Amino acid sequence: MTVAVLPEVTADADDLSVWPASTTLLPRGGLSVGGVSLAAVAERYDTPVYVLDEGEVRERCRTYRDAFPDADVLYAAKAFLCRAMVRWVREEGLGLDVCSAGELELAVTAGFPPERITLHGNAKSPRDIETALRLGVGRIVIDSPSEIARIAAAVGPRGRQRVMVRVVPGVSAGGHEKIRTGTEDQKFGLSLTDGSAQHAIARILGQPQLELTGLHCHIGSQVASVKSYEVALRRMVGLMARVRDGHGIALPELDMGGGHGIAYRPGEPALDLTALARKLRTGLAESCAAAGLPVPRLSVEPGRAIAGPAGVALYRVLAVKRTGERLFVAVDGGMSDNPRPALYGVRYAPRLVGRGSSAAPRTATVVGRHCEAGDVLAADVPLPGDVHPGDLLAVPVAGAYQLSMASGYNLVGRPPLVAVHEGTTRLLVRRETLADFRNRDIGG
Repeated sequence: MTVAVLPEVTADADDLSVWPASTTLLPRGGLSVGGVSLAAVAERYDTPVYVLDEGEVRERCRTYRDAFPDADVLYAAKAFLCRAMVRWVREEGLGLDVCSAGELELAVTAGFPPERITLHGNAKSPRDIETALRLGVGRIVIDSPSEIARIAAAVGPRGRQRVMVRVVPGVSAGGHEKIRTGTEDQKFGLSLTDGSAQHAIARILGQPQLELTGLHCHIGSQVASVKSYEVALRRMVGLMARVRDGHGIALPELDMGGGHGIAYRPGEPALDLTALARKLRTGLAESCAAAGLPVPRLSVEPGRAIAGPAGVALYRVLAVKRTGERLFVAVDGGMSDNPRPALYGVRYAPRLVGRGSSAAPRTATVVGRHCEAGDVLAADVPLPGDVHPGDLLAVPVAGAYQLSMASGYNLVGRPPLVAVHEGTTRLLVRRETLADFRNRDIGG
């Protein structure tokens, strides 16, 4: 479908700083992304609906490739995955990391080379391991001691699987306590400080079915500080030196994970990718030189930083309610299509689109339609004082951890996802319907 784009209106650059680069203001309060009017998307596909800018996804993949020309960049599929996303990531030259047999099978059946995929997971199921071995996954990241024998047994006496060890480096970083994974008090990885990582490495080296290619760490999500990665890198190189001294092996790979922070609202901090690449590259060379180690192949795993800013969520206002001094704006979606505000307290910056307004802004709380007091999409945000039912609200930075975390709460159904690119729209994921719920419910 091709949608005609109306003439552009000059916009304040900061006003659209967290939107896809293709975003432009249109007359009468309109907004376009990827050359397509958001109001036209809502009219054609109904609401709620996710909009994903293909050009933005591809450009962010290229930015990572340019920043890390001598490293492996693996897109973290947990942020968002569909068959089109698999194709875009593959065509832009990135690898992939997955967390389940489902993500792995979708990627491989969509044409992604399994040898360029890494499997993660703190509690891998038998199906996860069997699928990884059957499809020939490139790396399995061992997250607990029990996985060592399980994977070796599944490989069999004549097989061999490349593995890495996820190490907890003792670095606290991330935008919320629930997404900080570099310290001892969470479920992921093997501790550097209590010797668990070293013990697991020794056990793996004693398994002929397993080839230890390197170490992995992931310090958290929404990390805005380059310094945190520098500290983790030095500790990981220190462990690699101890592996060399104790076992006579120089591990050839080091994966520093992802968690690269992005801005959800104008003015918020984001990780400086150029600085990160420079500091990791120089820090790795200097640390390895000091330890007398060959420099391992570096990997990074961006997910949110690629998908997040490329997405926009569209909602239709259903009700406006003034309770005391508070203005509540209720929309036709909510925590079933975006649980992140309830889980992490994340804050978004919704915007009225599709009509102009000269009304003075008023502080409002955008809430969802679900039967939970915590179903809040955006608290204390400015919206035109004349906002009313039928209005269209657009929420930027909606490409990561929304559809991938969406649920069937209240049997509302998950929204569709539409790709926009160079003035065209394409439905990538259809809307979940009542028929879908009925077909799964086979009791009676």
